[in-house]
Parts: sequence; C-alpha cells; structure tokens
Amino acid sequence: MRLVSAHTAAALCGGLVLAMSVPANAAVDAKLLDMLRANGSINQAQYAELQTELAKDQQAQKQALADVQNTKSASQAAFEQKVAWATKTQFKGDVRVRQETVNIDGQTNSQDKDRQRIRARLGAYTEINPQVSTGIRIATGGSSDARSTNQDLDGYFVKKDLWLDLGFIDYAPTAVKNLHVIGGKMNQPWVSMGDVIWDGDINPEGLATTYSLPLGGKTELFGSAGYYTLKDNIDGEGTQFRHDLSMTAGQLGARFAPTDNLKVTLGGSVYAFDNDKNSAALRVNGNTTNQFRLYEGFGQIDISGLGLPLALYGQYIVNNDSTDDQDTAWLAGVKTKVFGFGLDYNYRDTQRNAVVGAFTDSDFANGTTGSRGHKFKVGYEIDKNFSVGATYFLTKADYAVASQRDADANTLQLDVEAKF
Repeated sequence: MRLVSAHTAAALCGGLVLAMSVPANAAVDAKLLDMLRANGSINQAQYAELQTELAKDQQAQKQALADVQNTKSASQAAFEQKVAWATKTQFKGDVRVRQETVNIDGQTNSQDKDRQRIRARLGAYTEINPQVSTGIRIATGGSSDARSTNQDLDGYFVKKDLWLDLGFIDYAPTAVKNLHVIGGKMNQPWVSMGDVIWDGDINPEGLATTYSLPLGGKTELFGSAGYYTLKDNIDGEGTQFRHDLSMTAGQLGARFAPTDNLKVTLGGSVYAFDNDKNSAALRVNGNTTNQFRLYEGFGQIDISGLGLPLALYGQYIVNNDSTDDQDTAWLAGVKTKVFGFGLDYNYRDTQRNAVVGAFTDSDFANGTTGSRGHKFKVGYEIDKNFSVGATYFLTKADYAVASQRDADANTLQLDVEAKF
C-alpha cells in the first residue's frame, strides 16, 4: 500500500478540520469531499470512508437537535399545562358613582335622602376543564341587605367594606349539551322580565340546574330548577333540611320567532318557600304575611324593522299562600334605543303581600310592597365601556312611612359607570 505524502497528509488534515468546522450541511460537506478527491488529496477508498463517517456525523447531529427540540417541547408543554387555567381566566368588573335623591311624603327633610353612593365589583371567572367552570366576585355593599351593593360616600373617608358577592361552580357535562348544574352563591339562574319579585342585586345561594333545548328553526325551550337555603334551623327543632327556611324554584319557557322581525319569549315560574311561617325576617317592607308561594307568568316581544328596536315586556304574579286578598302584582313596560340613548319605561302595581318585601326592587317606592307607579330610565354610552344614565321613580307607597298611606315616594338617580 502506497504511503500518503506529507503534502497529501497535510491537505487531508486541513480538509478534515475544515469539514468539521463547517456546520452540518450535507451539500457543503459533500462538495468539500468532492474537491479533495478531485485535487488528489484523497483517493477513492478514502473518499468512500469519509462519506460514511460524514453521514454518521450528520445523523448524530440531527438526532441531537431532535432530542433538544423534544426536550424543549416537553418542557414547554408541561409549563403551558400548568398555566392553562390562566389563559382561560377572565377578570371583569365595574365602578359606578351615583347621585341619589329620595323624597317621601310624611317624612321630614332630615329623613329624606340626598346622597352620593358608590358601587365597585371585581370578578374572576375561569374554565377549569371543558366541563367545569367557576367564578368569584367581590363587591361593595353591606351584610344586612341582599338587595344592594351600594355604599354611601360618608363617614369621614373611612374604608368601604367588600363582601363575597358570587362564588360558584358550574358543571356543564359534554354528554348533555346546554345543561348546567350550578352550586354556591350564583347569579339568578331564572329568566326575569322585571324586578317586582327579585331585585337585580340578589344572588341566590344553593343548588340549581338550567337547560335549553333547541327545537329547530328559531324555537327554543328553556327551563331551570333549584333548591336554595335562606336560614338554617329556622324552627329551632333540628339541623336537618326539613327544619330550614328554604325556597324551591322552577321555571319553564320558550323563545320563538313567528317572523324575521318578531321574537317572542313566554314563560312561567313558581317560587315556593318552606317553613316560611316561622320567619319574621320575611314579614318586612310592607308585608303582613310571611307565607309565600309565588306563581309568575312573564313575556317579552321584540320587534325590529321599524327603524328603531322595540321591546314590550311584562310579568304577572300571584302569592297563592297569602293570608289576605292583597296577593297580586303586575308590571308592563317598553324598551327602545334612539340616537344611541337606551330608553326603558314600566308601570307596576304591587299589592301588599304579592311578593316578598325583603327581595323586591329596593329602589321602587323605597323598596316596599303596597306600591304602584312609574319607572323611567335612560342611558347613553359615551365611549366603549363608559356610560352615563338617569333613573326616576314616580311612585305611590302605602308603607314607605308609617304615618301616611298613598304617599308620594319619588327617587332620582344619576349614574356614571365604567366597566372593564
């Protein structure tokens, strides 16, 4: 076998060093070997051997790069899995500043109200997995009134209280589409067309289920049912459920569209209270009874194609357990939007024991039953998520003050609200 000359050996070493210093690129390395063979630095056997070694090196480098990428991908996937909840979490809130004036016949000027109020709410809502979501929200307000999240701007700049306003788990099984099982302190799971029964700030506590069933076309059935605890061991005879003050609620309704310009919502509800005769806390704000089984019919008609949107809505309520004939309430209203201004008007008449005084709208007739009158509301969005509004309650109240029946009870609210 002929020995390689010193010149050839030097050229070969230099070529190998050059080959190793060049990044692993098949086209470059192959061209370099071709050049060494062409100028006689290596023979055919050496060329073949180097080609084999080059292929092995390139394969090793590819495998090393793949291993690094796989390790990085696995680490990134593990990190993404740990923080996946954060990408599915939303923070929502609002701040509202209000000027409120309340004037009631039979009260002195010192008893009437002319005050500034604030409402602040902050909530976090997240999807735990495709079937489970949860939410919590804190809000201003007080522990003594479930109907309000407002606080007066008063008290020498003292700090304002925050309370747990929502805290719930929502289970929506993928096996049953549109079914939700909700437990905790939740948003009202029923459909409301007015606030005669329920003030909008009330968030019930218990277990509820909601369901909607599309029937094809533009028709849908919806319903809800729930069990809610108001007071544990109300009769003082034991801690079992049968001794609690509780409410069972059920609702069934339908949405349908007879024409493209007409949408209709109709439904009925029942709110049945158990052990309520033992609760003095329900005999407030005008009520002379604490026994309630409310039957409600409600509806709304949305009309388009008129040049402006128009909605007609209403509700009718009877307290079947009332101890007298003061057991009926009704509301009728209309909503529209003109030049960016949202307009809402309704008239209602609520007899003394038609609804639970502790839960009815806290602003109408100073939050009392045995009342009737008008509610006017206007709102305007100045910019995205920033709006102003005004609401005026022109009412007659029999029990807002003890000294006078059919008293004028008028309230003006001016609001500025920002949402995020």
